[in-house]
Amino acid sequence: MKDTSKKVAFLGLCTALALMLAYVEVLMPPLFLAVPGIKMGLPNIVIVFLLYRRGAPAAVCVSVIRILLVSLLFGNVMALSYSLAGAVLSLAVMMVLRRLRIFSPVGVSVAGGVMHNVGQILMAMLLLDTAEIAYYLVVLTVTGTVSGILVGLCGALLIRKVPRSLS
Repeated sequence: MKDTSKKVAFLGLCTALALMLAYVEVLMPPLFLAVPGIKMGLPNIVIVFLLYRRGAPAAVCVSVIRILLVSLLFGNVMALSYSLAGAVLSLAVMMVLRRLRIFSPVGVSVAGGVMHNVGQILMAMLLLDTAEIAYYLVVLTVTGTVSGILVGLCGALLIRKVPRSLS
């Protein structure tokens, strides 16, 4: 029973941390004024850490709960649909790459960042019934790569520095 309680408490703390990072991201000014909607993906630091320390189920659980809470607190139904689409594709790719052990956490994070943007563009194409928005993917691939590197570096640092006994 203690082990289960510890796991639930740890995932609750990770969810709270991801939610706090999402709030910090909401407060940050836009990184690129000419490119609307671009965010760093700071909550994904927690997801990368969980993927490597606790496995895919924990990462998926915290990611979904965080997306639902962020949408309720700071967004709307459209934000929820875009976030879920991006997260599903991103998590699927990151889980596969993690399992293959070909890439470091930074490489896995970069793939996740780019795939998150691909998922959001696919959702936008579906909801807006237009393929023309796919051109936006060029810019989003660059920003997804840059933010994926930064998130991956932070996640890798946590993986290395946080004692296993705490996670």
